Amino acid sequence: MRILFVSSEVTPFAKAGGLADVSYNLPKKLAEMGHSVSVVTPKHRSSDKNRPSEKLDKKLVVPINWKEEEAEIFRSDICGVAPVYLIAKDKYFDRDGLYGNAYGDYEDNAERFIFFSRAVLELCLAINLKPDVIHLNDWQTGLTAAYIKSLYKEHELLADAATVFTIHNLGAQGNFWVYDFSLTGLGWEYFTPETLEFYGHLSLIKGGLVFADVLSTVSATHASEIITPEYGFGMQGLLNHRKNDLFAILNGVDYQDWDPRRDIHIKQNFDKNDLAPKKACKTDLLEALKLDCRSDSPLLAIISRLVDRKGLDLVSQAFERLLEMGIQFAIMGMGEDKYHTFFREAAAQYPDKVWFGIDYDESMAHRIHAGADMFLMPSRYEACGLDHLYGMRYGTVPIVRSTGGLDDTVQDYNESNGAGTGFKFQEYSVDALVRVFERALRVYAMKDRWLSMMRSAMECDFSWKKSASAYVDLYRTALDRAKVRGR
Repeated sequence: MRILFVSSEVTPFAKAGGLADVSYNLPKKLAEMGHSVSVVTPKHRSSDKNRPSEKLDKKLVVPINWKEEEAEIFRSDICGVAPVYLIAKDKYFDRDGLYGNAYGDYEDNAERFIFFSRAVLELCLAINLKPDVIHLNDWQTGLTAAYIKSLYKEHELLADAATVFTIHNLGAQGNFWVYDFSLTGLGWEYFTPETLEFYGHLSLIKGGLVFADVLSTVSATHASEIITPEYGFGMQGLLNHRKNDLFAILNGVDYQDWDPRRDIHIKQNFDKNDLAPKKACKTDLLEALKLDCRSDSPLLAIISRLVDRKGLDLVSQAFERLLEMGIQFAIMGMGEDKYHTFFREAAAQYPDKVWFGIDYDESMAHRIHAGADMFLMPSRYEACGLDHLYGMRYGTVPIVRSTGGLDDTVQDYNESNGAGTGFKFQEYSVDALVRVFERALRVYAMKDRWLSMMRSAMECDFSWKKSASAYVDLYRTALDRAKVRGR
């Protein structure tokens, strides 16, 4: 099968969150299974720093309203098995942040990703790429599905392509003012509540939700959540209308990269049968972060985008109470400026208990997962989440809120029989967060039980093999439905 995978971020070229890891690992696994996979992504400023690419002797000419924008094409690859095409337009993508900076989202995000969504199809025409399936991800690519069904439906290379649209974050919808609609080049018949209009705004995510042949999200619980008012963010009616086209496939983990038995980033390698070296990893991490190494206090890791929806409002409100409980913190991430300020000040005030690293460092992430005792992800909503899965393979016990994929992947600890792989709480409140830590600390004090839970977490298998096979089945479903609907 010929698969074109489209994403606004792909590890290692550019990363803002878990989407980048999915956009690297899923195409890699699909290619290893024998499929012909190509990846398309913008050429962000960080791309060349992280992975070299070769400029192709071709240019794209992309219509934007009444004008045309030229772009260049660069080529790299994922592990030599899948080509990656990077669309270079410095005007749009040569920036420090992918979607915004400390002051908020970029004001021209509508134009940036309307351009990208159309450039994807112009790329196919320029390099003679004829995909069977085009797999789109989140609002930044949603308009591509609308273009396939409208301006590009007569092109021979694209006429038979089926589209899959995956929802990773329904809360981010790419909604812009009505005057941006003219940038799309589409007729106003596409600006209706049944198409791209959303309460008077242009909604790029609706391009995918309305026009893709099938929809998916990345956990079964999240698929059931997003058709409700609480988690649908205004799109629940549309998603209910298309619920027969909505599928759920859990995200996976690349255990070649995330394996404590052979991880080159950590102090000592270990596995579930020999956990003693994890103590050395913890000591090494504490020393590197200049935290107190003398006590047996639990070290709690947070690796996350620092935004409200990730539960950082709960963390900031409960922070003093958690410190009083004897917890040390290793926090890494970037997001809203208020959280940068909060954690910087906390690290300055409690230098032996709190470390904060802004932005994402791959090597440090491995060291944190290997050295921490607990990993916290208290999200308000979470389609799946990946970092808690990385931590589980390293025996770092997850503490999560019961939502989306967090609920699907963590078995809440049962104190009566000792079964479980982590701790969950339901109510989105500071008190509920504190209570779950009280439970966790009780078990942490019982070393034999804690070690047993660590091993149970390490035994969980969330590898990409099963998920990638499910995507292949989904692609076949998309092809079948595209034929029935006559594209």
